Amino acid sequence: MKIFAVGMNYVRHNKELDGTLYKPEEPVIFTKADSALLKDRKPFFVPDFMGRIDYEAELVVRICRLGKSIPQRFAHRYYDAVTLGVDFTARDMQRRLREKGMPWELSKGFDGSAAIGEWVDIGRFRDIQAINLRLDINGSTVQQACTCDMIFAVDELISYISKYFTLKTGDLIYTGTPAGTGPVAIGDRLEGWLDDRKVLGFSCR
Repeated sequence: MKIFAVGMNYVRHNKELDGTLYKPEEPVIFTKADSALLKDRKPFFVPDFMGRIDYEAELVVRICRLGKSIPQRFAHRYYDAVTLGVDFTARDMQRRLREKGMPWELSKGFDGSAAIGEWVDIGRFRDIQAINLRLDINGSTVQQACTCDMIFAVDELISYISKYFTLKTGDLIYTGTPAGTGPVAIGDRLEGWLDDRKVLGFSCR
């Protein structure tokens, strides 16, 4: 299983990061180790030695068949379910790495940094680009957006990624986070929704 993730795929989040309404010309893709996956509502153990750890709620897409160099018009055939995930980011470390022109993996791919919710069959949604996302922490909404706000749509991302990597059944794509990211702390309770369906729930320890 491979975990792909997309950076800077919502304009308002990009402004939140660096103050500009930046739109990348091509998708920004990075990967996470398989040991990053955090599922089954297991707790997230905050790595305090890494400094500030931010939550980033994202639509996650599950690949359901083998594909390479997939045309965008056929990309919808290559996923069968979606959920809400959290891409945890060591924010201070990420900024330092970016300033030095170095890769992000240490700040993005550490153990437990890819929390994932319960899968929902894609057929339950009218349009993958019309799904509402929501993340609550301790009962208060911190992120809320619609997938229609993505810079690069899911089918575009699948087509682009598959030019460079063969996609296999079970691979995951974290499709980018909207605005509203912020730090987590020990004791926080995170809960997430796709439209009106609760799919995610776990605590920080």
